[in-house]
Amino acid sequence: MSELHSIRGKVALVAGGAKNLGGLIAKDLAAQGAKAIAIHYNSAGTKADADATVAAIQSTGVQAVALQGDLTTAAAVEKLFADVVAAVGRPDIAINTTGMVIKKPIPDITEADYDKIFAINSKAAFFFIQGAGKHLNDGGKLCTIVTSLLGAFTGLYSIYAGSKAPVEHFTRAASKEFGPRGISVTAVAPGPMETPFFYGQESAESANYNQNAADLSKFTKTGLTAPEDIVPLVRLLVSEGWWITGQTILANGGYTTK
Repeated sequence: MSELHSIRGKVALVAGGAKNLGGLIAKDLAAQGAKAIAIHYNSAGTKADADATVAAIQSTGVQAVALQGDLTTAAAVEKLFADVVAAVGRPDIAINTTGMVIKKPIPDITEADYDKIFAINSKAAFFFIQGAGKHLNDGGKLCTIVTSLLGAFTGLYSIYAGSKAPVEHFTRAASKEFGPRGISVTAVAPGPMETPFFYGQESAESANYNQNAADLSKFTKTGLTAPEDIVPLVRLLVSEGWWITGQTILANGGYTTK
């Protein structure tokens, strides 16, 4: 594999990298030989998780640092990238796993709900892509985590899927604009994932449906997408899979497609 497309010796930023999928991705990048990992976390509530992930990475001999920021403003995203450059150097890989879920019937959605979820899932994602375009080294890799609900025909998730949908368009546009610098831009759309965020939104009935809806459900422990199933895909896209760009990849075991 070309060194340009190897993870070895590279500097990576993982937004939302304190725990769950983001934490696993950060640790995997370290295991693949990254030189340094910047772990972004949102608030004091996830600081302990971020510190634990940093400690786990440092124990392998890889440089790691935790950086806090509420990424719902352009200024905060720009500060995050500036802090990464100051702490560990100009990044080669930028991965955004941040997001939130609201599951409500449309009549129950408030303006505050709408503004909050679009700020996190759409606005922050856009400015993260913008920041990566400014700060990534040439030949860099940029990946955003979205949701397989972008390919679903369902109710109750209108502003969740709706706030993630623009990232597909951001990804395509960024791949065209950043491509001349050798930067690949992708989005990964997991199916319903085995994390605490899933169960907090679901009833017993809807959880059971999702646990049995994917074609490959019976070959998993819970029937849901496991974070461990997504990590290798992200690893591929930010390394030798760089030729895949401008795409949103639905990774869900046959839960849904477009």
